[in-house]
Amino acid sequence: MDRAEQDGYFGGMVMLGCDLDALRVMFPGWSFFVSDEGVFYATRRGAQLSYAEIAAGLHQTVSGDDPATIAAALQDQARMAVMA
Repeated sequence: MDRAEQDGYFGGMVMLGCDLDALRVMFPGWSFFVSDEGVFYATRRGAQLSYAEIAAGLHQTVSGDDPATIAAALQDQARMAVMA
């Protein structure tokens, strides 16, 4: 791996860490991880949904291709939780 590839790789890893930190601050009730393929996942921390909540559209775990997509999904979950 040449220097440019290393800089890009490590720069991406630093950015990924920043994105995850920001998501953790914005959504403290969720636990986050990123798959080997780069997909972001969030699962509810310390909460088990009831069948009624699931039927109302709430999810135990959500995913997205990037931080903005996962943040939007979690905002949708917060709105649905108010209505459930």
